[in-house]
Amino acid sequence: MIMQNLRSTLPPMGPLIAFEAAARHENFTRAAEELNLSQAAVSQQIRNLERALGTALFLRTHRKVRLSPEGRRFQHTIAAALRQIAVAAAELRARPARASLTVAADQSIAALWLLPRLPRFHARHGDIAVRLVASDEERDSLAAGVDIAIIHGAGAWPGFASTLFFGESIFPVCSQDYLARRGPIGAAAELPSHALLEFEDARWDWMNWRNWLSNTGVDLPAQTGTFRINSYPLLIEAAKNGQGVALGWDRLVDDAIASGALVRPVAESVETDAGYHFVWSEARALPDAASAFRDWAAAELSAAPQP
Repeated sequence: MIMQNLRSTLPPMGPLIAFEAAARHENFTRAAEELNLSQAAVSQQIRNLERALGTALFLRTHRKVRLSPEGRRFQHTIAAALRQIAVAAAELRARPARASLTVAADQSIAALWLLPRLPRFHARHGDIAVRLVASDEERDSLAAGVDIAIIHGAGAWPGFASTLFFGESIFPVCSQDYLARRGPIGAAAELPSHALLEFEDARWDWMNWRNWLSNTGVDLPAQTGTFRINSYPLLIEAAKNGQGVALGWDRLVDDAIASGALVRPVAESVETDAGYHFVWSEARALPDAASAFRDWAAAELSAAPQP
């Protein structure tokens, strides 16, 4: 509640600064000299502060002033608060100017592809401060504050420009432990008898097991022992842990395949017209920092060997 009403509850900054100096010196004249004000001005600011707080902060005698008990307690808090403000301001002034960049991506590519590679972007572009928005809601990726987004789709977003980052190729993946327990999978036709890990997503254009098997000429029975989860990164973790076979998206599972955490049990894959795209608003030119990010990401993709 206090944070919502700072303007109405906080005294003005000027009297607080005058009080801090006067309390530290316990002398209005020295405080005035430090602040380059008249002694009368300091005295008036402190009286205004006392009036606003409804209590005397100083005990005044003919020749000197000293803090009241209330003033002493107030000094402890105000001195620390003003010191923190001064330090924070000094840090901002000392910090070299950096370009800011807000990148948005869905949870899958953010966790499985982008985040492990971001240190290399920071190393090359240390002058760019990155803010990452990871959300499976497309409206979050297309929000006004986003400079560039990496979005899955067919490449058409009204009011936005886009370029293809990489196309969509989808294939089964599982762990070696799973195959050791269940035996090898000779062909896609054998997959319906296995533990299929299903990504449960509201988007109609995200491939599921029924669609994938249909594309390879295999019918999935109406009732299967699939395990469903609404997080693709967690689904891939489940596959790594030997809980079943998941659909792997090319590029998103490359690292897991390269490390041996996942393998492709069958050779079949399905390509679609969708893919991941760089997307940005047509209302303004792509910022230089966003262009640098797009070029870096494209170079990272080109340099990565296909598993």
